[in-house]
Amino acid sequence: MNLRRHLLVAILILGACKPAFNAGRFGSTDDLYRAALVEYNARRWENAVTAFERLTTELPPRDPRLPAALFYLGTSQQKRGDHLLAAKTYSRVFEIAPTDTLADDALLASGLAYQRLWRKPVLDAEYGDFALTQYQQLRGSFPNSVLLPQATEQIAKVDEWYAAKDYETGYHYLRRKAYDSAIIYFKDVIRLRPSAPSAKNAYLRLHEAYSAINYKDDARDLCDAMRKAYPADREVRAACGAVPAVVTAPPQ
Repeated sequence: MNLRRHLLVAILILGACKPAFNAGRFGSTDDLYRAALVEYNARRWENAVTAFERLTTELPPRDPRLPAALFYLGTSQQKRGDHLLAAKTYSRVFEIAPTDTLADDALLASGLAYQRLWRKPVLDAEYGDFALTQYQQLRGSFPNSVLLPQATEQIAKVDEWYAAKDYETGYHYLRRKAYDSAIIYFKDVIRLRPSAPSAKNAYLRLHEAYSAINYKDDARDLCDAMRKAYPADREVRAACGAVPAVVTAPPQ
């Protein structure tokens, strides 16, 4: 036991004696870049952030290593848990080098980082807006990027959250019998995001709102739209009833 204790103490002492990473001790950007990559590959994110931050201030604006340094910096920041900083750093890659091979990767990464900050649909959607902007920028600027399917998938997810947010807001007003406000939000879900999972519930709750204020014509028209959109759905049939029979005039 004593031997093990002495070994542990020796290891702790050696670790304590190891000098802290100092990005300022490297004599050139070449040396610093190599050292930054070593820290990055070793997953020492604090050191990697320190090194790449210094590089992004010391490398000339047209240095071909600058976009990569920014991308590595963004990844290191994200690994450290700084999603907002990472999102902004990634976006700088496209801003300073829109034709760089990392530009579309950086836009996707920026969007994903912003998206992580929108933690629940009911919360403020500002970061969702930022994420959507990055994904749309990727689609508009890089129509042949191999990352387009991922961007499209994430756009659909953000749209689903927008729909869920509007639905929950509408439902909040419906429960408080603020029917006019509820109708506005439910209509937005149906109009703007008809394929979102929340759309069917928006239809049903909109029908409740119309029925509560005796908007019979609007409720009937809505049922026609629901039957068309969800022809075999039991909840729609329960709300609207069977399809009215078509009465034809007898032959003369």
